[in-house]
Amino acid sequence: MKQVGMMSIAVLCLLLGLNAPAYSRQDQPSGGREQEQKKENKDRSERPASRPQPDRSEQQRQEQNRQQQDRAQQQERARQEMEQSRQQEQRQQQQMEQDRTRRAQQEQQQRQAEQNRQQQERARQQEMEQNRQQQQRLSQQRQQELNRDQQRAQQQQIEANRAQQEQQRLSQQRQFQVNQQQRVSQERQRQLILQQQERVAQYRQHLDEQERRLQWQTAQLEQQRRIAQYRFQREYLEHLRQERVRAQAQRDYYSDPYFYTAPCYRYYRAGNYYEINQYGADLLRRAVNYGYAEGFRAGAADRQDNWGFDYRDSYAYQDANYGYDGFYEDQDAYNYYFREGFRRGYEDGYYDRYQYGVYSNGEYNVLGAVLSEVLNLVALR
Repeated sequence: MKQVGMMSIAVLCLLLGLNAPAYSRQDQPSGGREQEQKKENKDRSERPASRPQPDRSEQQRQEQNRQQQDRAQQQERARQEMEQSRQQEQRQQQQMEQDRTRRAQQEQQQRQAEQNRQQQERARQQEMEQNRQQQQRLSQQRQQELNRDQQRAQQQQIEANRAQQEQQRLSQQRQFQVNQQQRVSQERQRQLILQQQERVAQYRQHLDEQERRLQWQTAQLEQQRRIAQYRFQREYLEHLRQERVRAQAQRDYYSDPYFYTAPCYRYYRAGNYYEINQYGADLLRRAVNYGYAEGFRAGAADRQDNWGFDYRDSYAYQDANYGYDGFYEDQDAYNYYFREGFRRGYEDGYYDRYQYGVYSNGEYNVLGAVLSEVLNLVALR
């Protein structure tokens, strides 16, 4: 548009420049015309009379007409150029307006496309959220069904254990009645009491050594920042101190039925067969159950500490005296069956399951079938 305006100004300046000479000649003073008239008269007097002279005024009119025609043509050309410039300017404006319209349409289309994309994205996210919620509901339903199945299985197992325990109790009562009729001799009773006294003395010495060792290992756990295992072993240390107090208590060996009751079971361990009475069998059963309970707690502690699976690294497994007070059976026998229960309990606790035992009434107990398999007691009569 600026170029068109400059062209129009140039054309106008050209027209004004062409008109200036004509105007200057018309505006000459009358004195000059008189001088020209005298000169023309002189020239006519000097020319021959037979030669006619052209009319000066006629020539001027012709010149003026020609100049007017030229000006008219120039004005027409200028008008045409201005018209062309105006039309070109109009075309440019129309083109610019079309460009603006096209850009506005494109922007509108882009905004619409963006809105469509956002709507599709929201719809996709809503669909994904609905699918996730549906999957979560299905997962919760499956978990609830699994929990119900597990609770039913545990309840059934508890009932089976109760039935088995009742059978064992009845069997123990019958066996006790038999044992009352079959008491050991006084000489055998004295031998058992002497063995027990030696066993208690050795166990008291063992407790002192184990307590010092446990204190050192507990400090190591604290340095390793195994918080859960550290708490577990602190509780185990406290229990060892309680065992020491109980082991120092006095007992009336001659009134204790263990020392005059005849053996009623036989079991196999480490390549040898051993015979025990009902009280010794109960002690070995407690060893397996105590081992399972402590193993479950130790395995759960390692799982909470994100520690590797290793039941042998636990001090409770190495000590294997939880629940033992030095009475009735040898320490080696108790340690062996405690570790059998501990290993199974550690696996259940570490993997957060109940494959070898159950949790009921605040206590961990080995399943009856597992207990029978571990002890493998055979009745003598």
